[in-house]
Amino acid sequence: MAGNFGSPSPTQALSVGNVVSAGLRLYRSHLKDYFLLALKAYVWVLVPVYGWAKFYALTALISRLAFGELVNQPESIPSGERFVNSRLWQFLLTILLLFLVGIGIGLGVVILSILLGVVSAAFVGGAGQQGNPATYLVFILAAFVIGIVALLGILWLVTRFYLVDLPLAVEEGIEATSAISRSWELTQGHVWRILLISFVGFLITIPIQIVVQIVISILQAVFLPLISDGNTAFALLYFVLVLVLSFSSGALLIPFWQSIKAVIYYDLRSRREGLGLQLRDREI
Repeated sequence: MAGNFGSPSPTQALSVGNVVSAGLRLYRSHLKDYFLLALKAYVWVLVPVYGWAKFYALTALISRLAFGELVNQPESIPSGERFVNSRLWQFLLTILLLFLVGIGIGLGVVILSILLGVVSAAFVGGAGQQGNPATYLVFILAAFVIGIVALLGILWLVTRFYLVDLPLAVEEGIEATSAISRSWELTQGHVWRILLISFVGFLITIPIQIVVQIVISILQAVFLPLISDGNTAFALLYFVLVLVLSFSSGALLIPFWQSIKAVIYYDLRSRREGLGLQLRDREI
């Protein structure tokens, strides 16, 4: 190992730039392998239930492989795949639990919206009788602030489950429920930094997303007039092309996100558990 590229001490958090840079280096140096794994995962999406578990396990495998590189314990793809496959049903249970959590969050948002709507109706009715424009302005500002706070609260809650797949793909003795608890534990006090890292990562992926949208727009312009004439062959061809493009672009982006997630996971573990993060200066 040639050293590190200025990583902080094990008790100091990596900067947003360090996390994204390390994720990019992992992504670039293993792009072919990670892309093929992600593409394989997307093909499994077409198979209900079992295929969804395979998708989650294979995308988590990318993070497991990236984590192995960070700890200087690289692992072969077949070895890592055997490990995640041994926990396939735990991945499926995790999907179900996260789905239920999502329903809970959604119900909470709906209930809050209804309550705010009732209060708003009563408030606006009273303000209408008074005919005071300043009251309307205060109400609008209050509604805006409440909306921002609610959005931040949802983002905070969702981010607490950001690392659920990592413990399940990496650590021993972890099941679906303990993976969720582990993510909650690791992300405590680091939600806003994770969100900032995610935002920077999103900015990096914008060019790829723009290219994909341009290509899809071109395909629509070419095929929709033909499809409108009732030609089922062109409709099928259009569907296949869009599906291939969507899967390929997704397979290009997922390894980037999973690599960044692996760096975040290792960064948090290194400071909580003293792993002693040393990011290698050579091509990972």
